[in-house]
Amino acid sequence: MPETNEFKITQIIDNGQMVQLTLIENITTEPITQKQMILENVSKRLDSETKEQVMPLLEAILQAQPTVNIKSYQQTQITIAMPRSRYDSMGRPQVGSIVDVDLKKSKG
Repeated sequence: MPETNEFKITQIIDNGQMVQLTLIENITTEPITQKQMILENVSKRLDSETKEQVMPLLEAILQAQPTVNIKSYQQTQITIAMPRSRYDSMGRPQVGSIVDVDLKKSKG
């Protein structure tokens, strides 16, 4: 079964005969803080009694630390070069347009 993903055009380079599109996955990521990641990982590894004793102390320590947001997913980026006629037949999508890319594995 083919897997089709939506990609957003982030850059177009047009030299007249060839068009190069740079695409990035069209997904929304939710930033997560280092504090959240530390608390979740520590919480998973402790039994409930130890967690009751350690978590308040850990939360107090982390309150003094700066908040650093981390993207929780690294997006795939694709660059495609095509003849001008192929780009025109696609309807000349512009930066910010969404295009579908078929990501199935070819046979052979």
